[in-house]
Amino acid sequence: MKAILLAGGKGTRLRPLTLHTPKPIVPVFGRAFLNYQIDLVRQVREIDEVVLSLNYQPRRIEEVFGDGRDLGIKISYVVEPSPLGTGGAIKYATGTYSDTIVVFNGDVMTQIDLGEVIRLHRERKAKATIVLTPVDNPSAYGLVESDADGNVRRFLEKPKPEEITCDTINAGVYVLEPETFDRIPRDTASSIERSFFPSLVDRNETFIAYVYRGYWIDIGTPEKYAQVHRDIMDRRFLAEPFGGSPRGTRHLGADVRVEDSAVIEGPCFIDDGTVIKAGARVLPYSVIGKNSVVEEDATIDGSIIWPNGRISRDAVVRGSMLGRHCHVGRNVVIEGGVVLGDKSAVTDFSRLKASL
Repeated sequence: MKAILLAGGKGTRLRPLTLHTPKPIVPVFGRAFLNYQIDLVRQVREIDEVVLSLNYQPRRIEEVFGDGRDLGIKISYVVEPSPLGTGGAIKYATGTYSDTIVVFNGDVMTQIDLGEVIRLHRERKAKATIVLTPVDNPSAYGLVESDADGNVRRFLEKPKPEEITCDTINAGVYVLEPETFDRIPRDTASSIERSFFPSLVDRNETFIAYVYRGYWIDIGTPEKYAQVHRDIMDRRFLAEPFGGSPRGTRHLGADVRVEDSAVIEGPCFIDDGTVIKAGARVLPYSVIGKNSVVEEDATIDGSIIWPNGRISRDAVVRGSMLGRHCHVGRNVVIEGGVVLGDKSAVTDFSRLKASL
């Protein structure tokens, strides 16, 4: 069995972080994001190959994952000639493949029991199974309605309050039978959610819902990207390096140097080769990438710093995100959700605060 990970998007909602880093390899505690999906897929023994469906900066992604040998599963690549949407991408990636496939949207992080979803799909002899997850504010989403037997009945695109009949949305995880793909146009952009799935309902084919009430998140915005880090540190999502650690753990990588009088408060993550100088403070929910330098009396507070950053003396970075090779000058204050792209330089004594 194959698993197809739809990883061709440009990650526009995460810009400027994704201008030079495709969303599938955006780092989460030093690991490419897509590693977490691959970890989940590897738990299902009968899945013997992961197909990455790519479009944006495919070489950068292939450089990270290679053939999958280091991850213990075969990885292959399909590069769309142009963006084909979710339906077109699946059609293009499967080719003549005829066995059951598992599909993941490339920005979803979850702890679902994928094997259980596949078992249900086969027990019901379904043509398609869609994973749904409940949300607190149904009016903000497109909803998927299913009946008491788990059959999908209809899709509601951002319904009005009086139209809301359920609280479940598409979680971006599917089990599909390729025999139904003849209705997806070849080499044409199409949406699996807006055309293929409704066609199953219209034809009264066995299309079932698996409602998952555990951890699920779409990391596509800076706010959700930051939340993933907090959730892992708080063990709401069990993953390395915090999965087996007590709450409040300070994770320091290899060759991290912490000088006398520096303060490090957990939970936090400081990756390999980083230097925390005297008097500096790394406060809870901070993430500092490899080979970064936090100079004397600087403060990192609830922020994410990608590798090779330099935070100069007396600077403060609070509740913000900095891409690779960023240089923050002396006495700078960055706060309130600022997001800086790679190689940004903030001159001494500057003040930056995000405006909403």
